[in-house]
Amino acid sequence: MDTSASGRAFQTLWAAHEGGFTIPAIPEDVRPRTRAEGYAVQAHFAEHTSAVVGWKIAATSEVGQHHINVSGPLAGRVLSERVVAPGQPIPLEGNFMHLAELEFAFRLDVDFAPRATAYSEQEVLDGTGELLLAWEIPSTRFDEVESAGEAQLIADNACGFHVALVPAAVQDWKDIDLAAHQVRATSTSGTELDGVGARVLGDPRTALTWLVNELSGIGETLHAGQFVTTGICTPPLPVAPGDTITGDYGRLGTHSVTFC
Repeated sequence: MDTSASGRAFQTLWAAHEGGFTIPAIPEDVRPRTRAEGYAVQAHFAEHTSAVVGWKIAATSEVGQHHINVSGPLAGRVLSERVVAPGQPIPLEGNFMHLAELEFAFRLDVDFAPRATAYSEQEVLDGTGELLLAWEIPSTRFDEVESAGEAQLIADNACGFHVALVPAAVQDWKDIDLAAHQVRATSTSGTELDGVGARVLGDPRTALTWLVNELSGIGETLHAGQFVTTGICTPPLPVAPGDTITGDYGRLGTHSVTFC
């Protein structure tokens, strides 16, 4: 897929993104067929934002992978204008999923540049600083995510939309078994969902390492100061305007957001 084709595929997604509508599929003549082509289309998102401030991982659980019919996790860019400041209501206008995902996130202290050999988990942890508590609010530009396929979903920025983050209350996370760490997502609508870090590729740290190596494999650098949201720890939490949701991470803290 050359730059002209990936750019035309992106423009189809961007028109839906900006116009607040969905499409059946990217036009056949420029539709990405492979993960690499999907990432080539996704890369154009970086040209339409003031900064890419982080990355997200979609489909980090087997349940999620089966739901959207993909073979494994998908990486997506987090755009600066889509990060919601603490205390700011999250708008659901233009969102076609109305779901919230409770996640662990990490901020990087060093650059991870592309290289021929894989980064080890210890190398990644040594270059990782702050633990963040995250709510991701995904959406899609497709009529049906279940049938879009992983190449198109990667092109669609891995269903990226809004992210809200706060620092964990304590930062001794490297001494905590995050795989076994229990979390709970609750909503003023009455829904309560329990979860655990192991839902995220077995361990949020494993997911972080996967992301570093996925980007290395496509020639992208993960930069110091950027963050990574690692995937949902509970089942998705339905949300509607007026709801307030809270993520309880035990001694790591709580994180609440409201929707409008």
